[in-house]
Amino acid sequence: MQESENAISPAPFSIDDSPIARELADLTSRRRALEQVDLQFDGTTRVITVSNQKGGVGKTTTTVNIASALVSVGARVLVIDLDPQGNASTALGVPHTADIPSIYDVLIDEFPLADIIQTSPESERLLCAPSTIHLAGAEIELVTQVAREHRLRTALDDYLSALEEPVDFVLVDCPPSLGLLTINAFTAAQEVMIPIQCEYYALEGLSQLLGSVRMIQKHLNPQLHLSTIVLTMFDARTRLAQQVAEEVRTHFPNEVLRTVIPRSVRVSEAPSFGQTVIAYDGQSAGAIAYREAAVEIVRRAQAEANSEGAS
Repeated sequence: MQESENAISPAPFSIDDSPIARELADLTSRRRALEQVDLQFDGTTRVITVSNQKGGVGKTTTTVNIASALVSVGARVLVIDLDPQGNASTALGVPHTADIPSIYDVLIDEFPLADIIQTSPESERLLCAPSTIHLAGAEIELVTQVAREHRLRTALDDYLSALEEPVDFVLVDCPPSLGLLTINAFTAAQEVMIPIQCEYYALEGLSQLLGSVRMIQKHLNPQLHLSTIVLTMFDARTRLAQQVAEEVRTHFPNEVLRTVIPRSVRVSEAPSFGQTVIAYDGQSAGAIAYREAAVEIVRRAQAEANSEGAS
């Protein structure tokens, strides 16, 4: 049977319509938008604790990459590594062997914070208070210390008040637990940032973490509040990731960033080179996402300040 002359023939495939081409075009557009960003910092220091007792959610990865992304848009940032594993120190290229003065000495022996801070080779505006293996025993040693919950806050207040050039952000990377190290981080901070993995059981344990935040608010630090939730390891190809994102946004509509952090090989590779993904491959999808998240964090706070001023 002869085909009708009016039959619709399939449109020729164009390489420009392929998923890869669309993704590249999207990344190029987002990269150009970031190049136009102009942020101003007023010298106020925001202290943010990054915490989630659930392991493997991208907590340390988020801490160091948000820090580096903030530096890339003009901020001066201090990362305090309170995790005995020292992964944040490694990712920032900062030595943290057992014989190097560290945050352990600040908490236990009352070293000035300025004496242990190192500058990351990534940028002179990116600072790090490293962790060492000694911190693993700090939870037990802190039990008998005077003002054990306020050790970090006192050291940080002294450090910030003596600075000639202000730090715009302090990000504290916590261990995946709710012990005295995390309590010190909560007591020292004004804000809590929670990375949430876009996978099954994402919200597991979150109620306990938020309960701890409320306890710290009531007894130790009334200023503390949950300001930011970052969705990490997002895989747009799976329905599960989209469902998790929708569920988290339903529960926390004002705290969840619009920017989601995709699952990325580059993000996973960067720490093995002692770098953040911003330094390792600043043009990658993961780096662009973290830079967008950093811009959103700054702009949201500025928008809130402006609205409060107007009212």
